[in-house]
Amino acid sequence: MAATATRRSGRRWRSSGRSSRHRTPLPSTSIFFLREKLSIYTSSVKAVQKNSTSKDYIQEEDDFALRRFLRARDQNINKASAMLLRYLAWKRVTKPHGFISEDEVRGEIAKGRDRHQGFDRLGRPMSYLYGGRHFPVRRDHEDLKRYVVYVFDKICTRLPAGQEKFAAVIDLKGWGYANCDIRGYLAGLDIMQSYYPERLGRVFLIHVPYIFMAAWKIVYPLIDDKTKKKFVFVADRDLDATLRDAIDESQLPEEYGGKLKL
Repeated sequence: MAATATRRSGRRWRSSGRSSRHRTPLPSTSIFFLREKLSIYTSSVKAVQKNSTSKDYIQEEDDFALRRFLRARDQNINKASAMLLRYLAWKRVTKPHGFISEDEVRGEIAKGRDRHQGFDRLGRPMSYLYGGRHFPVRRDHEDLKRYVVYVFDKICTRLPAGQEKFAAVIDLKGWGYANCDIRGYLAGLDIMQSYYPERLGRVFLIHVPYIFMAAWKIVYPLIDDKTKKKFVFVADRDLDATLRDAIDESQLPEEYGGKLKL
């Protein structure tokens, strides 16, 4: 399976021949519109809290966050607004205190499925996920979902100033049918695409066994078209060159031939 690489090309808005009132507003206008929606939502939450003993944590979203929602919906302010409101409602339920504590997911952390260290050559923090260490559960995936949110928030805290994206390596060494968790994969994918838009920069899938492709064929159609281009399958023969091209050896973990210690 040959390694593939993609480069995201810039896209310009093109007129479809419709009148100017149908055109996508300028970014500043779009941000103003979303901030108005955000203000209305926040005010409604505060109004409810006045008559409630529950006091949810309310965190303001900055303009960078609003722009990510706009980019995720190709600058369509109505779609971006719907996405933003869905995110705010989800966050209020999922993270009422603003975050998920380590104590809430300690059992998931103990499974050792992920590691976060180093940066790629574009200054994006690196995450390493080990698919062979994950085993599906027979109950609901609520614990896994909380853990996925915990991991994404942890990644975001490592983003340097001016950097909005992260990169990842998914290592599938040892992955087999016992590790296959379509429901879990789809749950994680939905969280990333719906609530952490425009955060993913690139994902390298390495040590990919042939049988994994059966699971991939189920998941792939449900991935957003923009996100699909960010997944790169790396053949074993190209592994060293591909990782070194993307990550300086000082930032590459020792297990992949670099000099970065645990």
